[in-house]
Amino acid sequence: MRDFVENEVGSLRDHGAPGISWALLVLCFALAFSPAPQPAGDRAASGSAEVEVETGPEMPVVALTFDDGPRAATTGRLLDELALREVPATFFLLGHRLSGNEELVRRMAREGHQIGVHTFDHVPVTGLSHQEFDLQVGGVRAQLRDILGDGEFWLRPPYGQTDDSTRAWADSPIVLWSVDPEDWKDHNAARIAAAVTEQVKDGDIILLHDIYHSSVDAAVQIVDELLRRGFCFVTVEDLLAWKGISPESGAVYRSGR
Repeated sequence: MRDFVENEVGSLRDHGAPGISWALLVLCFALAFSPAPQPAGDRAASGSAEVEVETGPEMPVVALTFDDGPRAATTGRLLDELALREVPATFFLLGHRLSGNEELVRRMAREGHQIGVHTFDHVPVTGLSHQEFDLQVGGVRAQLRDILGDGEFWLRPPYGQTDDSTRAWADSPIVLWSVDPEDWKDHNAARIAAAVTEQVKDGDIILLHDIYHSSVDAAVQIVDELLRRGFCFVTVEDLLAWKGISPESGAVYRSGR
C-alpha cells in the first residue's frame, strides 16, 4: 500500500499543478484507500469504527467550505469532527465574530484549514464605496493578521454577489460555490446532507454554515458518506492547485472545473 501511494503521488507530482500540498496529497490517497470512520451518531465521540470504502482509478476531490463563523458552540464541535477524520476545510469568517474566538481561529490555522474573509458584518459588498469596502474586507484581514500573523485571506462576498468594483478591490481570489444545500432554510441535517451527496462531483466547492448545529451534523454525514465513496477533501486553495488552476486576484472561482 505504501509503495502504491508513493508511486501514485510521485506521478501526480510530475504531472500535476504547482503549489499543491504534497503531504495533503499523500493523505488523500491514504483516505481514498482506507476505511472511513463510522458516522458520529453510531459511535462514541472518542471511538472509531470502520465502513467499507469504494475506490476507483480516479479520485474525486472537493472542497468543503463554511461561512458566517466562528461560533464557539458549533465551530469547536465541527473542528473536533474534522480533526477526527483528518479532513481540511475552508472557513470564511465574519469580523464581528472574531473577538473572543481568537483561539478557535488559531486552531483552524494550526489544524490545516484555510481561512478567508466574509466581511465584518455580512453586508453585500456590491455598491459599497471604496472606503466602506476596505472597512468590511480589509479591516477583517487586519483582524486576522493580528490573530495569525501575515497571510493571504481570500474573499467570499456575502450572498455571492460581486460587481466590477468588488473584483477590482478584492486584493485576493474571490471564492463562490457550486453546491449549495441552503442549510439555513430548515435546519434538517438529513435533508442537507442528501442535497449535497446526491449531486456532488469532482471539483465541487460545497457551501455550508458552521453557526448551526444542524449544519455541523450534516457536515459529518457528508464527510463520512463521501469518504466512503473515495472522495478526497482539500482546501479551496489546494483544490485549484490540484486542478491546475492558478488563482488570480479579483477572479471568481465557483469550482475546480
